[in-house]
Amino acid sequence: MFKMGIIGWGGMGHFHEKLVREKIARMDVKGVYDINPEKNESIIRHGLVAYETADALLQDPEIDLVLLSVPNNFHKEYAIRALKAGKHVLCEKPVMMNSEELEEVLAVAEETGKIFTVHQNRRWDRDYLIVKDIYDKGTIGKPFFIESRVQGARGIPGDWRCTKVAGGGMMLDWGVHLIDQLLFMIDSPVVEVYAQVLNLKYEEVDDNFKLMMKFENGINALIEIGTHHFTTLPRWYINCDGGSMTIQDWASGADVVKELDTEMDWEMGIVYTAAGPTRTMAARPKDSTEEFHIDIAPEKSNHQLHEMLVDAMESGDYSKVAVKPNEARRSMKIMEAAFKSSAEGIVIKDRI
Repeated sequence: MFKMGIIGWGGMGHFHEKLVREKIARMDVKGVYDINPEKNESIIRHGLVAYETADALLQDPEIDLVLLSVPNNFHKEYAIRALKAGKHVLCEKPVMMNSEELEEVLAVAEETGKIFTVHQNRRWDRDYLIVKDIYDKGTIGKPFFIESRVQGARGIPGDWRCTKVAGGGMMLDWGVHLIDQLLFMIDSPVVEVYAQVLNLKYEEVDDNFKLMMKFENGINALIEIGTHHFTTLPRWYINCDGGSMTIQDWASGADVVKELDTEMDWEMGIVYTAAGPTRTMAARPKDSTEEFHIDIAPEKSNHQLHEMLVDAMESGDYSKVAVKPNEARRSMKIMEAAFKSSAEGIVIKDRI
């Protein structure tokens, strides 16, 4: 039985403790350290050890794995301390504040021979699994444009997420998830990045952005995160060379229109549509497409990442972790390119 120690008893600390307790048979949470001693009562109430210091947790010989669920600017410090104490590390996203910090941590992980991985849990979102299945099977051909959006209208929670020094902002909060989903699905380098990053309501951090990525295999993707959108666009809108797919929200399932292998004749004369006289934008003949709906899968706790981490620790084969070091590296470099693109008003050409 592997034992986890948690640093940071906030929302995500609670999330991981509950998930491990209910779903992971080969792991248990022993205890927690939080910088705020007022949280110790809650920690004890959950049947856990309330460590007085981070060192007390890190020096506990029973702790195999340390979960870092602290503000982003503390990830590097605690990760290095935990790795040097001989612990494996599961870090909340974003993995670090920047790629330089990540390289430092990965070097320590290699030196100590311990696992360092990041909690990119949205690889198991139900909407994303539909998209990935359609992509992997080529159900409607090869995508030429993928649009992925998360939009709300409540702004940013009034905590460390609003401060630059703590790594707040939507790029590091939600952007990293949507970037990771696309990079995990599309096996091709990103060769162009262009972004518009806004500080609409918050002086220090971004609260809205649009990010364009062009992959070497010809696929283009748009990621949009907004916190001031009172009407929202679909969660996914995907156009392929053999059809289109829309997913309206997290639980709606997918609506697919697939092009059939039938010959389509153009009308000889003018076609009058709501858009005026146009043949180009007139509706396709009904018998040239097939429409169908894909139901969303039943909701499940996405604990595969934790199971894969236990497999890696149990077997000693650290390549079994869900999120590999280079995957975390690519996501961080995409975000850095996006910030640079927006600041300088340029397209970043690279091979990420």
